Amino acid sequence: MKRSKAHKDAAAKIDRDKLYTPAEAAKLAKETSTTKFDATVEVALRLGVDPRKADQIVRGTVNLPHGTGKTARVLVFATGDRAEAAREAGADIVGADELIDEISKGNRLNEFDAVVATPDLMGKVGRLGRVLGPRGLMPNPKTGTVTPDVAKAVSDIKGGKIEFRTDRQANLHFIIGKTSFGERQLVENYAAALDEVLRLKPSAAKGRYLKKVTFSTTMGPGVPVDPNITRGITAELES
Repeated sequence: MKRSKAHKDAAAKIDRDKLYTPAEAAKLAKETSTTKFDATVEVALRLGVDPRKADQIVRGTVNLPHGTGKTARVLVFATGDRAEAAREAGADIVGADELIDEISKGNRLNEFDAVVATPDLMGKVGRLGRVLGPRGLMPNPKTGTVTPDVAKAVSDIKGGKIEFRTDRQANLHFIIGKTSFGERQLVENYAAALDEVLRLKPSAAKGRYLKKVTFSTTMGPGVPVDPNITRGITAELES
């Protein structure tokens, strides 16, 4: 892939032989962002799991203390009072049979970032697996997106709740904010997400669990982070 001069100049500021602390990485990610807009700051983890085995898939959610910097657009499959509660909570799209039919045809897929459904509709929503599954949007009870309390689910997602799941290469990605965030906010969001990832370590996983950590921004270079610094990672920001 051909890189722009701005990207090459930004990458030159990063020592590839060094593992940075989370605070150093947050600062560097902000400094090396190459976009004119408020870029997203992302984290990529390489985990020591075998995602081909069901008992080693790492999947979960976490509420970031400082949010993501972006208000997610939420689609809710619900009827009656629950549909109304979802609307009052700020859901962007609410519906049932007709909406399920639209989504099954591949329509409106660029209008939402998260999907919530009530349990009674999952028999019908389940048919959307081929459409929503590859996009990581299929509702799931384990992540709180299949629930009778759709209002709470919508509020949580709008408030900065993120979902993560290992891919086929045992990588895990999540957002920790924007380049406009302060370094402390980015590091505290990272700490919250990392604590949950560590808590979810599969008992079947053997050897080193957290193998590699990288911070990056939209279109920016990656910053290698020391995976051993997983506790007290905000200490260096105290002064």
